Amino acid sequence: MTETLSESRQQLVEATPGRIRSVVNRSRMIDLAIMVIFVLAAVWVMSNLWRNLESGYLVNAGRDQSMWEWFFADTAHALSQFRTPLYSDLLNYPLGVNLMANTAMFGISMPLAPLTLIFGPTPAYAIGLTLGLAGTAIAWYWTFSRHVLTGDSIRTKFAAAAGGAFCGFAPAMISHANGHPNFVGFFVIPFIFMQVIRVSRGTKPVRDGIILGLLMAWQIFLGEEPLLIFTMSALVFGAAYACSDFAKARAAIRRSLPGLAVGAIVSILITAIPLYSQFFGPASYDGVGHGQAGADFGAFTTLPTESVGGDSNGAEFRMNPTEENAYFGWPIVILILGGTVWLWKNKLVRAGAAVIVFMGVLSLGSELVYNGDHTGITLPWKFLAHLPLFESVLESRFAMGAIPAIGLLLTLGTYRALVEIRDPRIPRRIVPGAWLIVLAIASVVLIPTRIDTVERPATPEFISSGSWERYVSDGSLVSVPVSNGEEVRAMQWQVDSDFAFPIAGGYFVGPHSVTRGGIYGAESRPTSSLLVKTKETGQIPAIDATTRANALTDLQFWHADVLVLPKADDDNALRQTVNDLVGFDAKPVDDVWVWDVRSLVSGKTTN
Repeated sequence: MTETLSESRQQLVEATPGRIRSVVNRSRMIDLAIMVIFVLAAVWVMSNLWRNLESGYLVNAGRDQSMWEWFFADTAHALSQFRTPLYSDLLNYPLGVNLMANTAMFGISMPLAPLTLIFGPTPAYAIGLTLGLAGTAIAWYWTFSRHVLTGDSIRTKFAAAAGGAFCGFAPAMISHANGHPNFVGFFVIPFIFMQVIRVSRGTKPVRDGIILGLLMAWQIFLGEEPLLIFTMSALVFGAAYACSDFAKARAAIRRSLPGLAVGAIVSILITAIPLYSQFFGPASYDGVGHGQAGADFGAFTTLPTESVGGDSNGAEFRMNPTEENAYFGWPIVILILGGTVWLWKNKLVRAGAAVIVFMGVLSLGSELVYNGDHTGITLPWKFLAHLPLFESVLESRFAMGAIPAIGLLLTLGTYRALVEIRDPRIPRRIVPGAWLIVLAIASVVLIPTRIDTVERPATPEFISSGSWERYVSDGSLVSVPVSNGEEVRAMQWQVDSDFAFPIAGGYFVGPHSVTRGGIYGAESRPTSSLLVKTKETGQIPAIDATTRANALTDLQFWHADVLVLPKADDDNALRQTVNDLVGFDAKPVDDVWVWDVRSLVSGKTTN
């Protein structure tokens, strides 16, 4: 950093006004070129989805793409109808869904609402993922090039670009790009960090505090779980950095208090009502239990599956394709270990190393697991797992809190290597040369591959043609099986009908009626469980008077007007089961089987 400052001063002393303008213009062009590269890289990663916005579906998204598209579409629909986007009874009818308590991501879905209304939710979803990758890389590049390194040299820009590229396209980021825009959209995080530093100077506490509050509020509407994870990273970084000079740290904390107070007030004013709705409003819940979700220690040196050097056998260390949170790969591990030793005198490096170790250990969960073997060694997460807020976090995701620290280390190490490799005064340039070689290897093997897509099932003609209007009065449409965490087709039907009817069930997070703990999807009812089992086994269950009574009670609960089953070669078991439950045969309409149950449930009270 010292060399860069000297270089910059020398340029200013010797430069003519024309040369100054030339340097500035060149710097801006380099910035623009790097940002364009990041955008193109993000578009490349998501290109399969971009090429098929009509019917493309991310192959590893599971039900998440349907859920996110529903959230984006419902937000746009709510704003167009002048109703609150915080809650909707169109899903999980009649209980509804608390959307602030889900990942509705209002920080993107609201600005993109006009586009969603015009073109549908899939383009908005693709923008969210693409913008997340590119925006995060650009934001960290800007931070590293403006606040970590100083100067406009090619070396400065390249080093900052190396760090920014890792932050935006780290293996965990690519993994989450399979379906989680809230875990790739970290472009506000670096500006929050830098704004906290500005607040700590105490020069303009009101202005700086207001900006901090606005940034915090925006991030809350982008993702609260990432905010918690990266706040922990920032606290560890700040504490480690403060160890270098406690007196300065105490003075900075005192100076920051007025600005932090202003920021807290601004953030609370903006988010108070949404957060109240999230924790105390209709369909709110107390937390989501995930069980053991720590990373395997062997994952850290494993190359990610969706990269040039990746191996599909490495999938053994992940929960699912969207959770390769600790997959950094052996070249990055070598750079972290070697760079920490090489650059140890730098306070930023020591603080960054503390973050990497702390967040890495947290991500391992309550017990150390190595290559699938449980060691019995208890880890710190055991003492945090049941605390408020922490109980809902997948602990392996704490590894993502180390990504900015790794990006910082890559930036500082790359800059020093570029300086020393060309400095004739340094007789031995083995270390900087080795750094650049390993960095080049890491850059190649970690190049992400394009995320695969498949064709999603088409919406039935019964929905797209409007035939459903003859069967839905003022109640709900119930899909067969009932929409749940595994069956989400009805959510797509509803979006394609412009939310013309409510549906029973759905995929979301809501409360258990007894424990108030969060569960995925609607709480199971006797009939929904029966139909799921029928689909899984392909066997027609025995139907008796109790089963029929339960079915009638459930239909009343859902305010059901019609049950709908798309025609398929293997639909016989489900069709015959519903025939037996309601007491009459299905009617073929267009490409579905229909049971009009309005007369069956009319005049009955809701359970």
